[in-house]
Amino acid sequence: MNESDNEKRLHFETLVIEHHVRVRAFVRSLGVDPDWVDDVAQESFLTAYREWSAFDQTRDFGKWIRGIAANIVRNELRKDTRRQRIQHTELAEILLQRHAEAKERMEPLTIEAVRECMGQLGPTSLEVVHGRYRDGIAAPEIAAALGLSAANVRQMLVRIRRQIRQCVEFRVLKEA
Repeated sequence: MNESDNEKRLHFETLVIEHHVRVRAFVRSLGVDPDWVDDVAQESFLTAYREWSAFDQTRDFGKWIRGIAANIVRNELRKDTRRQRIQHTELAEILLQRHAEAKERMEPLTIEAVRECMGQLGPTSLEVVHGRYRDGIAAPEIAAALGLSAANVRQMLVRIRRQIRQCVEFRVLKEA
């Protein structure tokens, strides 16, 4: 990874803020006891942070973090601990299976939706996205090439990711 530790932390912090509510809702939807939802979500983000170098930045962080959360729930199902985090083991297993099946069905729709939504971006936004995610260029380098500040480029990326996410969600729900 060519991000400095500070850039990594700031970028990850932005992703946590952006995805925290959805990760908690996802964990809860898998049958996790409400008292343990925050712990499982936090454990998911900590795992993601530790494994950050393995994350392909061209991929969807939301899918990746939910996959980590699903694996943590699976591991909890396997454990025989004094703390019972999962309320209904059988229900959680069924919901995990349904999540996996839905993921398989939705992936082609999602890929096409991302392509369509990317096509709606303006030229500068597209250049920023391609520079960061396709070419792996850091925000300061993109900023220098476009005559912007690095902070401006990072903010653009946050807004662009949000715009694409909303567009994809709309298109996928419309198709489903």
